[in-house]
Amino acid sequence: MLELVKSGGWLMWPILLSSVVALGIAIERLWTLRQAAVAPTDLLNQLLLEFEQGALSKERLHQFQLRAPLGQILVAGIEQSEAGRDPMASSMEAAGIQVVHDLERYLSTLGTIAAITPLLGLLGTVIGMIKVFSAIQLVGVGHASTLAGGISEALITTAAGLGVAIPTLFCHRFLIRRIEELAIDMQQDAQRLIDQVYAWKSATLRIEPGP
Repeated sequence: MLELVKSGGWLMWPILLSSVVALGIAIERLWTLRQAAVAPTDLLNQLLLEFEQGALSKERLHQFQLRAPLGQILVAGIEQSEAGRDPMASSMEAAGIQVVHDLERYLSTLGTIAAITPLLGLLGTVIGMIKVFSAIQLVGVGHASTLAGGISEALITTAAGLGVAIPTLFCHRFLIRRIEELAIDMQQDAQRLIDQVYAWKSATLRIEPGP
C-alpha cells in the first residue's frame, strides 16, 4: 500500500488526507442523524401529556430541549402557546431553521471533498503525463521503464481521486436526503403540537361555565 502511495506521487497525500476527513465526517453524521437522536417518536407524546397535566416547568422544558433537536423546536412553540397560533408557528419555524442548520454541520466540507478529489487526481494525471513527455524528450521512446513511472503516477492518482470522490459523493447525497426526511418528520410533529394545543384550548373555552 505504501509503495502504491509513493508511486502516485506527492498528490496522493492530500487525496489520502481527504479520504480520512470524509470518513470521519460520514461516521459522525450517520451517528448524529439517527432518528432516536434527532426526533424520538415518543418525545411529542410525552410533551403533550405533561402539557395537558400542567407539569411543564422551566426546568422540565429545558430537559426536553437537551434531549433532542426536535425538543428545541417543540419547546419554542410551547413557550409561545399563549400568544396565538401564528406566533407559535413562527417561533417553531425559526427554531427549525436553526436545528436544520446544525444538522447540516460538516456537510459542506464533505461536498467539497467530493468535488476536489477528482480534480486532485486529474492534476496528478497531468503531472504524470508531463513527466512522460519530459522523459521522451530526454531518452526517446525506447526506454519503457523510464516512461512507466510517469504513466503509473498518472493512473494511480486518477484512480485514487475517483476512489475517494465516488463514495464521498454518495454519503453527501445520502445525508442530505436524511436531513430532509428528518425535517419533514419534525415539521409534522410541530404542526401536530399546534393542532393539539389549540384543540385543548378550544375545548376548555367551550366547557367553561358562564357568569
